[in-house]
Amino acid sequence: MTLRPFLHRLLEGDPPTRAAFALRLALALLIVLNVAAIVLETVPDWTAPLGPWFAGLESLSVVVFSCEYALRFYAAPEQPRFAAPLTGRLRWMVSPAALIDLAAILPSLLLLAGFDLRILRMVRLSRLVRIAKLGRYSLAVQTLQRVLRTKAPDLLSLLFLLIVLLVVSSTLMFHLEHAAQPHGFSSIPATMWWGIVTLTTIGYGDLTPITTLGRLLGGFIAVLGIGMFALPAGLLGAAFVDELSKARAGGRGGGEATGAAHGPSCPHCGKSIGGF
Repeated sequence: MTLRPFLHRLLEGDPPTRAAFALRLALALLIVLNVAAIVLETVPDWTAPLGPWFAGLESLSVVVFSCEYALRFYAAPEQPRFAAPLTGRLRWMVSPAALIDLAAILPSLLLLAGFDLRILRMVRLSRLVRIAKLGRYSLAVQTLQRVLRTKAPDLLSLLFLLIVLLVVSSTLMFHLEHAAQPHGFSSIPATMWWGIVTLTTIGYGDLTPITTLGRLLGGFIAVLGIGMFALPAGLLGAAFVDELSKARAGGRGGGEATGAAHGPSCPHCGKSIGGF
């Protein structure tokens, strides 16, 4: 096997090997350490004593993620959709996963090149973007991405209904409460803050109806909001179960095919139980 196919299999884990698994696990651990460093750096008592460790982790992360990006760029033509040596790599560079990888390292590289120190803000942001890289190494995140892609039309329809409900409820509440609270419910856009916190059942409390009709409407909208947000949760939950069922069925498919070749097979584990 030549170098490029080897790197592609190692980085993509297809087919899965121990080396590919170890690499994915190490990169995922490095991302988790980056997230932990972002959190701990905000603790004043830990900033000074752990500062050198944080700086060392950042330097190591930039080197590792830069090497990963360069190797993925080199191995990109191994994927059918990026097969052309030049244009294929250019298409790979604008793919979502490649853009996330680039965003995770580019600000740090610009800082090392001597750019304005104000770019430090971008460096902190880039480290936070590294969380998105976990999706490449997590089967759960990949399953969720497939679910969202499959149910996108349904979710957009629910979002449209939610926006309509927000506008209608905010308009009604404005007309009911404006006379009693001209400063709080000063306009329909201002009343939409009340609509958002009520529909999401947060009940922030800084803007509440005081008239009888306003409270009746507020209670109705709060109950309706529970149902509105239960719909996408149920939709995503059912889709997630379907994806897991498909994965399990695919895993049993190979065993059933083998069993068919050698005789009857167990319906649970797929192993051959022999014939008579």
